Amino acid sequence: MREFLVLIAVVPLLATGGCVRTAWNVATLPVKAVGKGADVMTTSSKERDEKYVRQQRKQAERDEKERREREKACRKHPDQCQAEPGYAGAGR
Repeated sequence: MREFLVLIAVVPLLATGGCVRTAWNVATLPVKAVGKGADVMTTSSKERDEKYVRQQRKQAERDEKERREREKACRKHPDQCQAEPGYAGAGR
């Protein structure tokens, strides 16, 4: 008889376990949403530095590609070759 009473007492607790978890998730949702929104709206100095380095690296890659293309064009048509912009090197 005692096992039956324990079983009857445990069944409602097991049945409401999902409800308690859902209630907890609903109660903590606004806090999580505000935290996520604040994280999205702010940028840490590390993130800012990483973004700056990425931009500089991409710019350097573009500059290098343009320089290679100018050199290739100069080799094909040396009479049309012009001095590289911003370069005051060994005079061409």
